[in-house]
Amino acid sequence: MIMIDDKTIKIIVKKSIEKMFQKDADLFEVNINERTISHKLAEYLQCELSDLNVDCEYNRHIENLKTLELPKDQINWNDTEAKTVFPDIIIHKRKKNINIAVIEIKKSSSSVDRMIDKNKLKAFTKEPYNYYLGIFIEINTQNKKFDMRFFKGGEELK
Repeated sequence: MIMIDDKTIKIIVKKSIEKMFQKDADLFEVNINERTISHKLAEYLQCELSDLNVDCEYNRHIENLKTLELPKDQINWNDTEAKTVFPDIIIHKRKKNINIAVIEIKKSSSSVDRMIDKNKLKAFTKEPYNYYLGIFIEINTQNKKFDMRFFKGGEELK
């Protein structure tokens, strides 16, 4: 089993974001979309994590379709429905049940409720996927600053 601790994951993600800001500064000058940010960040993460797979919008769990019971209104958990999900970035081993980290990215200028991504991260860090760590990254493309929130065992860490 490949294991990596929280501190190491956090350092690698932070370093990769900073490298993206430095090497791809021109992308941030044109207000790129979140998918472009996810893709570029995944490239830098893969360089740091050569023994693992880093994938964008990967919708499989081993060989099955990845679904989550998500609130219909995205906030209230009393009324849920199964939805196919495509996490922004995952760090894992393909075709194995080794789920290291799941990452959701949101631009600070986005009008989409952050609770949608946070609810996904809570769900991904418990049964049946049990990602070791969930990471919510909010990126300000104007000043190249970012904030990270972490999730474990279905809860946001304080």
